[in-house]
Amino acid sequence: MKTIMPFLVVGAGGFVGSVMRYALSLLGQRFSVTFPHGTLWSNLLGCLVIGSLTALAARTEVLSPTLRLLLATGLCGGFTTLSTFTYEMYTFTQASEYLYASGYFLLTLAGCAVMFCLGMVAVTFITKV
Repeated sequence: MKTIMPFLVVGAGGFVGSVMRYALSLLGQRFSVTFPHGTLWSNLLGCLVIGSLTALAARTEVLSPTLRLLLATGLCGGFTTLSTFTYEMYTFTQASEYLYASGYFLLTLAGCAVMFCLGMVAVTFITKV
């Protein structure tokens, strides 16, 4: 029974993260049905959270291994989505929307890197005080 617990923890986090991503996608459709705001936002926010969790785990003892599984692997894994990003890039290129595809690609990759670093810097600053 002890060996199944990490799988249940990751599954619970993944369930919550996936539901949150779906809700964010619905919210994003209110802004535009032609640009995938929801996927972009979920990937950016997920990278901010995982950057924060990475710094928090490195600098403190606050996150137990189980809590890291729940939040980083489960929640962030379910919340962020490379597969949907790839599908949306494919859709843009199939429709010859190369400007949208390029912008989305750059916003996602650069934005995710910046958000990850921002999360790490924020936690580092907060835990110094």
